[in-house]
Amino acid sequence: MTTEPAVRVRGLTKSYGDRPVLHGLSFDVRAGETVAVLGPNGAGKSTTVEILEGHRRRTGGEVAVLGVDPARADRSWRARVGVVLQSSGGDGSSTVREIVRSTALAYPAPRDADEVIAAVGLTAQAGQRLRSLSGGQRRRVDVALGIVGRPEVLFLDEPTTGFDPEARRAFWGVVRSLSDTGTSIVLTTHYLDEAAQLSDRVVVVAAGRVVAEGTPDTLGGPEARTPHVRWTGPDGRAHDVTTAEPAALVARLVADGGEPAGLEVVRPTLEDVYLGLVAEPDPVDAAGATAAPAPDRAGTAGTAGTAGTAGTAPIVTEEAR
Repeated sequence: MTTEPAVRVRGLTKSYGDRPVLHGLSFDVRAGETVAVLGPNGAGKSTTVEILEGHRRRTGGEVAVLGVDPARADRSWRARVGVVLQSSGGDGSSTVREIVRSTALAYPAPRDADEVIAAVGLTAQAGQRLRSLSGGQRRRVDVALGIVGRPEVLFLDEPTTGFDPEARRAFWGVVRSLSDTGTSIVLTTHYLDEAAQLSDRVVVVAAGRVVAEGTPDTLGGPEARTPHVRWTGPDGRAHDVTTAEPAALVARLVADGGEPAGLEVVRPTLEDVYLGLVAEPDPVDAAGATAAPAPDRAGTAGTAGTAGTAGTAPIVTEEAR
């Protein structure tokens, strides 16, 4: 088995004229690994993925997918790569089964078309024409076309947009089965729970740079994962204490006067950590030396990049003593 990563990115840059979008991104995706690339709108994640897919030319840096530069890839390379784009194509006159079967013919060892249709939850609609499907059902067809060729590397760009919760969870099972059989997956999503469920590692991109990388459970480091203990004191003031030993603090509070009102221990989620990362100002931008990044391609559905909760009552934020 090769030790070479399935996807290798080193110092990737992209500019449109004098407007920089990517500022030297570097990351790897190992064989059989699922990596979620997260970032707010305009961060550069869709541009990055389009370069990896061979749909956009880079300005500088090195990129290899399955050992091949996507900018110079041939038809045999494309047969080994699956892509699920954000928007549907086709004129809508074909049935679901017809378009999945015809797409399968382009690959040397495709999955069974009916098996794929069932995997994306469209068995009941297999004989319907695309134009008669709902938006969510059309999205499932996009996913079916991306996985029917048994890709070695699969790019999933917001794959479950338009899925209902049940369909999303069923699709997660499909993604896990692909990963279990050795498929390397690059996922962009604005559902943070989806990234937490599916990814082995997370790469966070902001202002065209990788600002953090790690597993969903370790992203941001120990400080970002430190629990908060919250309660309301006898004087009505809300307290919020950050502590690595929440049980000890709770025990002390209870010993001092019984269980306080509103007592809760809150452990930061992936979403909490992510919002903290993308909300931090870029150090170069803060110095006034970087132009604003160009937006990703039109129609990108991303995650908001600002933290904070409207209408929250003032609290006393403290460090555990």
